[in-house]
Amino acid sequence: MDNKVSKYMLIVLTVLCTVLIVVSSIQNGAVDPLRNAVGYVLVPVQRGVNYVGTGIYNLISEGRSLSQAAAENEELQRQVDALTEENNRLRSEELELQRLRELYELDQQYMQYPKVAARVIAKDSEKWFQVFRIDKGSADGIEPDMNVICGGGLLGIVTDVGANYATVRSIIDDESRVSAMSQLSAETCIVAGDLKLFEEGRLLISNIDKNAGISDGDAIVTSNISTKFLPGILIGYASDIQVDSTQLTKSGTLIPVADFDNLQEVFVITQKKTDMLSDTAESPEEGSES
Repeated sequence: MDNKVSKYMLIVLTVLCTVLIVVSSIQNGAVDPLRNAVGYVLVPVQRGVNYVGTGIYNLISEGRSLSQAAAENEELQRQVDALTEENNRLRSEELELQRLRELYELDQQYMQYPKVAARVIAKDSEKWFQVFRIDKGSADGIEPDMNVICGGGLLGIVTDVGANYATVRSIIDDESRVSAMSQLSAETCIVAGDLKLFEEGRLLISNIDKNAGISDGDAIVTSNISTKFLPGILIGYASDIQVDSTQLTKSGTLIPVADFDNLQEVFVITQKKTDMLSDTAESPEEGSES
């Protein structure tokens, strides 16, 4: 029933609109009053239709604009992501190139020693690289007691070797002791690892003769009498040198040249000290040298 009523109303309205349009188009003066009355009715309807039509058009246009803007924004975001990825790649390559340049300079600095370059692949602690592993082993000619250098100087020594990996104990480890000397005066000393002290970025330097000419700022290198470390490798710089309470020796701290916070590439010197002096007697001061 409702459908029939709606249909009849639609027909009536359609007929009425048609009649109104026809009447409004008649130019006879006799029907002017009727035509004016029709105008009063028809003009508001036309305005309403125009208003609704304009609104619909604007909504459609805005929808298209929003859709186009969203597509453009998505494309711009893809371009930003691509540029960010490219920038990160270039930055990574720049840092790697810088590290390789530093390794090259280190290689030139110690040209007298044969070396194998290696990458650090793991470490045994969360903080520093006191014990870590590299991706070269016996298959690459690596053996225990080979010296490891990085960052301008001594890093540590190989302690264990597998076919394709090796374990390195760095000089900051508590068990590390290195027989050293002043590069300037050749006075001997011992550089020992101390993880608590290394929180301040320093190592312990001790066993300095009271009258030895080792002062703050002196370059400390591995000594000629070391049983495991090759001579002349820079370890770091002396600091806070003072006479001990015994009044017989002096001690202080050493600022290492190697960076133990973020190791990535290192050099392993494939010549061992025992290859140079196989029957050298062990120094009394470095009986537990690593």
